[in-house]
Amino acid sequence: MKEFFILAVVAFFSLVTYWLVEPFAHGQMHAHVESEHFAYADLPALEKKGDATKGADTFMAGGCIGCHNVKALGMETGMSAKDAAAAYGVNPPDLSNAGAIYDAKFLADLIKNPAHATAVEHKFNDARFHPMPAFYGAGGDDIDQEIADIVAYLQSIAVKPEEVTPEMAFKDACGRCHAVRYTKWTQLGEMPNFKHKKDELRFQADVLDYQDAVKGYMGKLPPDLSMYIRSRSEHFLKTFIENPQSQLHGTAMPRTGVTAESAEKVIEYLEFAGDPKAEMRNEVGKNVMIFMIFFVLFAYLWKRQVWKDLH
Repeated sequence: MKEFFILAVVAFFSLVTYWLVEPFAHGQMHAHVESEHFAYADLPALEKKGDATKGADTFMAGGCIGCHNVKALGMETGMSAKDAAAAYGVNPPDLSNAGAIYDAKFLADLIKNPAHATAVEHKFNDARFHPMPAFYGAGGDDIDQEIADIVAYLQSIAVKPEEVTPEMAFKDACGRCHAVRYTKWTQLGEMPNFKHKKDELRFQADVLDYQDAVKGYMGKLPPDLSMYIRSRSEHFLKTFIENPQSQLHGTAMPRTGVTAESAEKVIEYLEFAGDPKAEMRNEVGKNVMIFMIFFVLFAYLWKRQVWKDLH
């Protein structure tokens, strides 16, 4: 029984370390911030009911298509992601599914006042303009109605919110600034399997050019997120996505404005990226544990048989 007692002691202290000490360390490293449940209470409420049909016309008249792709409708600027980053600091997002991924209040305020919506007014001001120009109307008498119409249009062309996948949510909200090397994701998209080395080097050179543009825009290159789900708690990541300023005051990272559902899907993607072989590992682990149980049982019986005359 002595062996079983030693095994129990080791297992006990291993579990204490995993379930108590590690979460406590996370709590000491990062101040606890309460979630605002993605309500975006600092943003003005949408008081107008949008008309998607009118919003389509306003979207075009307002010049949105000059910077943003809407690939779902076959509308593209013709500018590569690298060239767009060189011009704006970061590649403007494709708006095909913006209406499903981002909060409606956030979209409205983003159109009207980009620096305020993204909570980076400390970085962009009258001396340094935000790369996304504010919308001042498309000829109508009511700018708030025009903005509500654009938001309604974006919601009408997007997939249903429940159809947004974790990969879609991450790549749209985070993937233009952050790489995830464990899933082969770069700021220019997934790293292809190249047939020729020269093509791979050309792609890597484009990625480096893009990263240089983002460095100039953000102040430094945003980190690779492959292991963030392991180095940060899930609560930290959710509140950081919700409002980066709450966890890191003065950061250049903009508020993304995703809905609570989209944030959950971003976390889900990060969980997969942090351990892409989790399912396989768990299956192997289960089989190993079954083997160990039988091994320990037979080893114990064998030990009793060999040493029975000495006990």
